Amino acid sequence: MQHPSKDNPIFLPTDSKADWKLAKIFVRNAEFAVHEVDFHLLRTHLLAEVFTVATLRNLPSSHPLHKLLFPHIRYTLQINIMARSRLISKDGAISMNAGVGGESLEKLLKRATASLTYSALCLPDNISERGLETVPHYYYRDDGMRLWDIINKFVAAFLPHYYQHDADVQKDTELQRWISEIFTKGFLGRDSSGIPSSFQTLKKLIKFVTMVIFTASAQHAAVNSGQYDFGGWMPNYPTALRKPPPKEKGQSTEDTILETLPDVSTTVKGMAVLKLLSKDSTHHYPLGDFPENLYDEEVPCKLIEDFQKDLEELSKLIEERNNKLELPYTYLNPKEVDNSVAI
Repeated sequence: MQHPSKDNPIFLPTDSKADWKLAKIFVRNAEFAVHEVDFHLLRTHLLAEVFTVATLRNLPSSHPLHKLLFPHIRYTLQINIMARSRLISKDGAISMNAGVGGESLEKLLKRATASLTYSALCLPDNISERGLETVPHYYYRDDGMRLWDIINKFVAAFLPHYYQHDADVQKDTELQRWISEIFTKGFLGRDSSGIPSSFQTLKKLIKFVTMVIFTASAQHAAVNSGQYDFGGWMPNYPTALRKPPPKEKGQSTEDTILETLPDVSTTVKGMAVLKLLSKDSTHHYPLGDFPENLYDEEVPCKLIEDFQKDLEELSKLIEERNNKLELPYTYLNPKEVDNSVAI
């Protein structure tokens, strides 16, 4: 929390136009750092990698959960290797063109990981905890909750086909190793995170798998696909700023703002990264697509078909709503959502 002092004033809308505009630019720069490191990198890319590695290490290809998650781990290791080498490496685009690069990124990432909770990753819990149930025109919540419910409905029908009783879950040693590795390696064994270290009931397994699929598909789409729309105009989402925040009120001018914003080279390179990240992946597999034919049983095949129908119906509802909006919200249309973290 910021504490005002003689050389650390709190800026208000009643201050000069230049002061207030500059203050908002600094907030947007902080938002860039928190969004890209915490909400984008950690909560989608790196968590998806945790889920991917745990799946490949602990679940054989014939395991029902491996089959279920396989479409949602496609390309994740590849895209994260590229991010490490081209974005957050010593000479990567983020390190070279963003204020949060290098040591700052590592420090922020550690703080974000230490405070990450299970409820923050489960959309219904997250919305409730933040008191956002009744905020009007909140399309991330509206479309996201519908997607969460559709995924949950599918998982809640799929897993009981293989686990009839809680005891079946408890006795699955491969499944227990899977969640144990996620808890210890991904969440550092923190009980305070709320992440389960084992599964004792089918109900808790269903919720966790719903979160995994939602995180790798819908949540990543929500935080990734609109980056260029939001940050293509650099003052709205500056990657870096050239001057520190003003220590006195009434000293800022339009020239001060221009001197604070990133230079042309940094601006262009930052915009290019946002544009690249906001594009569809080269091989786009939308949510609900199962490219490999991994099932020959009637029940899972029928459940997949129902899942795809539910997603198609949601797409139509979103498109009908968007046709009436001056600024459509398209990021969680199932047609636009990748099955996995692939870009």
